[in-house]
Amino acid sequence: MTVTNQHDLPASGAAGLAGVAAREATKGRRVRRFSADLSAVGEPALWAFGGALALGIILIAGFLAMIAWNGFTTFWPKPIEKVELVDGELIAGVPTRGGAYRPGDSTLAQLDDDTRARIAENEGFASRTLYQTANFDLYGDDFRWVSDFEIAGITTPEDFHYIERQQWGVFIGRITGLEVDGQPVEVTQDRLQREQRDARARFNEIRRLERRDIGGINHLIERERLAMRRAVIRHGEDSAQAQATIAEGTARIEELQAEFAELQARVNDIRAEDRRTRITFEEVNGQQVETELSQVVRFFPANALSLPDKVGIYLSRWWEFVSAEPREANTQGGVLPAIFGTVAMTLLMVIFVAPFGVITALYLREYAKQGRLTSIVRISVNNLAGVPSIVYGVFGLGFFAYAMGGTIDQLFYPEALPNPTFGKGGILWASLTLALLTVPVVIVASEEALQAVPRSMREGSLACGASKWQTIRYIVLPKAMPGIMTGMILAMARGAGEVAPLMLVGVVKLAPALPIDGFAPFIHLDRSFMHLGFHIFDVGFQSRNSEAGIPMVFVTTVLLLTLIITMNATAIYVRNRLKRKYASGEF
Repeated sequence: MTVTNQHDLPASGAAGLAGVAAREATKGRRVRRFSADLSAVGEPALWAFGGALALGIILIAGFLAMIAWNGFTTFWPKPIEKVELVDGELIAGVPTRGGAYRPGDSTLAQLDDDTRARIAENEGFASRTLYQTANFDLYGDDFRWVSDFEIAGITTPEDFHYIERQQWGVFIGRITGLEVDGQPVEVTQDRLQREQRDARARFNEIRRLERRDIGGINHLIERERLAMRRAVIRHGEDSAQAQATIAEGTARIEELQAEFAELQARVNDIRAEDRRTRITFEEVNGQQVETELSQVVRFFPANALSLPDKVGIYLSRWWEFVSAEPREANTQGGVLPAIFGTVAMTLLMVIFVAPFGVITALYLREYAKQGRLTSIVRISVNNLAGVPSIVYGVFGLGFFAYAMGGTIDQLFYPEALPNPTFGKGGILWASLTLALLTVPVVIVASEEALQAVPRSMREGSLACGASKWQTIRYIVLPKAMPGIMTGMILAMARGAGEVAPLMLVGVVKLAPALPIDGFAPFIHLDRSFMHLGFHIFDVGFQSRNSEAGIPMVFVTTVLLLTLIITMNATAIYVRNRLKRKYASGEF
């Protein structure tokens, strides 16, 4: 091995060895100083940002998990408990939730010494359970708190049924009697299910005749009446045209009234037959209720169900929820009108907001002269995004409904006045109001997407002989479309969940008719509608019993989130397809 002396190396080599030695000597000291001063590399900020992100994700995940758990377990059938109290009173109900509470002095004074001692040992707290006792027509309430020290015993009788009724809500008790064609018959589960299916078929037939056939005749009669009044307004009451229209309309109304009488007689016959099939219930203390079997929507022995039976009931409740109308002050039944209204309003909003937002962004970015006025317009658009939504609702009611709708009524529907057609809240004005609410988001996102298109692509297109509009249409817009779709997704997410402005411009507690039906012009944009967001507010805060509305609040929230996620996912899929389609173009 050859040993080289440092003095024998060139000057550059000696300097290199000296630098290496110096770095090796200070290496440990540098590492210690570097690791001690964490702020120099942003370590505290990094941990703070990461912790804030983790906390936000945990909170969102917990919130969604709570909603999902309460929503998806709402329709699962639960057992019925028969509770015997220490004073001899009997209670039958479904336990919903429990918790600790502090009994008052008056309550403690009525307890024995041992019970008071146990409560005192528990720092003055006692436990209680909330039972869904149902039977509102007998008790005047659906729920009752029962303290643990009031309970003498709990059993789960297999003959107790959970009965969902068309009116008066749920009944909990025994089925003691059944009459078919006016004659009492033996009460068996198979006979009950068979007769209940036939009774519900009669109920649905009556509803179909009343809503479709009789409702159609009423619509035609009203149309003839309005046609006669329109002729009088346009031509004068004594004119030949008006007299001819009145004569023709009167004859047509007489024909329609004859058809109405036939249908009503048929409905009366079905109702008379339906009243001959009745069922008798008995609550836990012996009080009885008798009603038509057609009023029973669903019944089952809650304490004698197998797992397949529970799954079947669970799925049937979900199907009713998404395919039927609400009943019992919206706390039971389905939300099909609210689903339809939410989706229809959101799609109409997108149809209105897309062209206005994109055209405005195109003008501001591609055509408007960049200066003080353009800057003021951009600042105003950004400020509009921060205006409270209720302000848009007031504007929509005053401008769209009263001003524009009132003018339309005077010009095109004078025969219907003073009853407004468009001069009131409706799905059209609600969609326009939400479009006005969300258009700033679309404008800002679209303008940023247009700005992100490279200038070289514009110049290349113009150099090839294309006009400015051809460049925008075939080069700029396709490249900016994914960003524009992002703005549309944000607008849909915000508009679908808004409730405050809708309360002023068209949403109602219960819509008697959908905006789409079989009568010309088939799409009735003047009609009021239901909305899932307002349905949540109504059930949670305006129902006769807030406890009865809590399960429906959770399950409707799950459905609303599912709809919003579905619509957003569809838009994101379209955006990604557009992004892949136009990602290959290069200049």
